[in-house]
Amino acid sequence: MHIGPYDDEPATVDLMHGYMKARGYELDITDTRYHHEIYLRDLRRCDPSKLKIVIRHPIRREE
Repeated sequence: MHIGPYDDEPATVDLMHGYMKARGYELDITDTRYHHEIYLRDLRRCDPSKLKIVIRHPIRREE
């Protein structure tokens, strides 16, 4: 989960990818498997520092 401004999301994704690779997984984003973002707070009404975004990336075991 990313908490904070939308502009800081790439740092959270980098942490996710590092965690994934350290455990023997790789991204599995294809034409039929997408990443998802679920916004738990309204971007128009929330202070950017309090945004909560669930980031989901499909993964698979490294070959």
